[in-house]
Amino acid sequence: MTEGILIGGSDAGQVFLDPRYANRHGLVAGATGTGKTVTLQCLAEGFSDLGVPVFLADVKGDVSGISQPGSPHPKVQERVAKIGIPDFNQRGYPVAFWDVFGQQGTPVRSTISEMGPQLLSRLLDLNETQESILTLVFEFADDEGMLLVDLKDLRTTLEYLADHGKELGAGFAISRASVNAILRRLLMLEREGGERFFGEPALELADFMQTSRDGRGVVNILAADQLIMNPRVYSTFLLWLLSELFESLPELGDPERPVLVFFFDEAHLLFKDAPKALLAKIEQVVRLIRSKGVGVYFISQSPGDIPDSVLGQLGNRVQHALRAYTPKEQKVVRVAAESFRANPGLDTVTAITQLGVGEALVSTLGERGIPAPVQRVLVRPPHSRMGRASEAERQVILAQDGNMRRYGQPFDPRSAHEVLVERTATRLRQQEEADLAERAARAGRSSSRSRSRESAGEAFLKSMARSLGAAAGNKVGGKLFRGILGSLLK
Repeated sequence: MTEGILIGGSDAGQVFLDPRYANRHGLVAGATGTGKTVTLQCLAEGFSDLGVPVFLADVKGDVSGISQPGSPHPKVQERVAKIGIPDFNQRGYPVAFWDVFGQQGTPVRSTISEMGPQLLSRLLDLNETQESILTLVFEFADDEGMLLVDLKDLRTTLEYLADHGKELGAGFAISRASVNAILRRLLMLEREGGERFFGEPALELADFMQTSRDGRGVVNILAADQLIMNPRVYSTFLLWLLSELFESLPELGDPERPVLVFFFDEAHLLFKDAPKALLAKIEQVVRLIRSKGVGVYFISQSPGDIPDSVLGQLGNRVQHALRAYTPKEQKVVRVAAESFRANPGLDTVTAITQLGVGEALVSTLGERGIPAPVQRVLVRPPHSRMGRASEAERQVILAQDGNMRRYGQPFDPRSAHEVLVERTATRLRQQEEADLAERAARAGRSSSRSRSRESAGEAFLKSMARSLGAAAGNKVGGKLFRGILGSLLK
């Protein structure tokens, strides 16, 4: 193989990841402190050098150094010589910093409509009844063509349906108690800073898929050291990104190299406590997104953190050391060993427990997508800095980043809140006019009063008809449609 991503060296020679099969996904596993972050950094560098954009979440804050060149060190030179890397040089990589909270990078926003009811229900930790009500809210907004941009839009629409759902039809009659429970969840999300994530301008995924002037793929780094403090928000956010990629990208089949590689760190959080229906859809997205040219790489402590239905789709694997002091840990080691294609010259179970820092067991897909036998590999050192970029270095990059100019300042467009407030005001005005007409009619003759009462009844019905007609007239757009995970189809 002449072109590929160098992972490291083994007794048999250098070990590469073939970019033709990089969209067959992968796994980087190992105990804390065994070198997963450096492996992640090396893979990101390799994809960037091939012109492939990368997205990764920096959960510990120590991946940002990829933006800066590494420093010469005797141990680095020793490893370079041992692996046999010619012309090794230290260099930084093109980086875009992102942050949901807008503190360490360009703000990342979505809209409520784009996230959809299923992922939002997971974000809010709703039960089945509450999720069904939220689904009705989205169905109403989608049918009306109203965008739910932020939490204010969602709150107003919930209140509107609680007050007027029966008038819209039996299917929209919802319990006020359940609505109040959802509103309390929204308040909790706001207190955790979740309101910063919803709004405009919403992220355009094309901005994750850029290359630098020298042709290298941009490494998009999401500052997640604060976000990871709320695991449900973190995992739901990354799952939303994944579903957006799946729904928005065209079919490509198996390209010569991926169009984007997505690293999902702390992957066990994605699957923890996820209902079966959601797990089935995650599996479907992972299985199908490879045809969109996207490679998904899960990073976790053990292969056992990933459901078998998803694990079976991860063709490229890097396993760092695991410790086996208890029967449960020994079982995890055996499961990890059995996930590799056997190598007659290597006792995989024993090797997993004896790997040093910076060593790994590696199996990648070779010709025709067939897994290569597992090898014990010394992972190469990264070209870039291992560790954090300083705040000054980060600010220099942000000052030159066009994304900050595009997404830095939020704005509040006309959306569901404004439409429903206007609609409610129109209803109240029409009712007041009908009441005035009825009181005026009562001052006339008895027969007129009789006719006026009939007219008042007719006026009320006409008022309702006008109100419902205004619902159609106040639409922001046509009916909205959704994909596999409920995200908005654009």
